[in-house]
Amino acid sequence: MKRINPREAKRMMQKMGMNMEELAGVLKVTISLRGKDLIIPDPQVTVMRVSGETIYQIMGEAIEEKVGTQVKIEISDEDAQLVSAQTGVSIEVAKKALESANGDLAQAIMLLKG
Repeated sequence: MKRINPREAKRMMQKMGMNMEELAGVLKVTISLRGKDLIIPDPQVTVMRVSGETIYQIMGEAIEEKVGTQVKIEISDEDAQLVSAQTGVSIEVAKKALESANGDLAQAIMLLKG
């Protein structure tokens, strides 16, 4: 069987209306299931667009985490105000971003700016 070189394969995919690219800078992927989360740290993510549909292919080793084991953290008003000032969002949106980032100011700002 003849092997197809990558450049040829990419050209054929483009002729069929397919576009494929690697998504750079992905830190982790979380898949939420009933009763547990699958967390894939440092995954390789490929995005494929075909006929108006977007397909994400994720490669990496998953870590299983039971849901409900996380402790609810308190978000201070000062932290929420700082995130709000840096991103231009309301304090309520800033608090939600801080909660999803487990109180990490830099990560919350990145979430809101990204």
